Amino acid sequence: MTVLNKRILTSILFVLISFVCVAQDPPPPGPPPAPGFLPIDGGVLLGVIFALFYGVRKLMITNKK
Repeated sequence: MTVLNKRILTSILFVLISFVCVAQDPPPPGPPPAPGFLPIDGGVLLGVIFALFYGVRKLMITNKK
């Protein structure tokens, strides 16, 4: 099999696989979350604030040296 034939065969297979993937039905939606879960908002905000303070502290320490 020549290199050109391998490339053509590979291209055809990729196109066919993409058609099969598009033809799939999306999965059904999951059940709603149970009550009592904590929102992500507060944890993300706290993490960003902590990361900012940590980054500033590291910059100040490296600039002193």
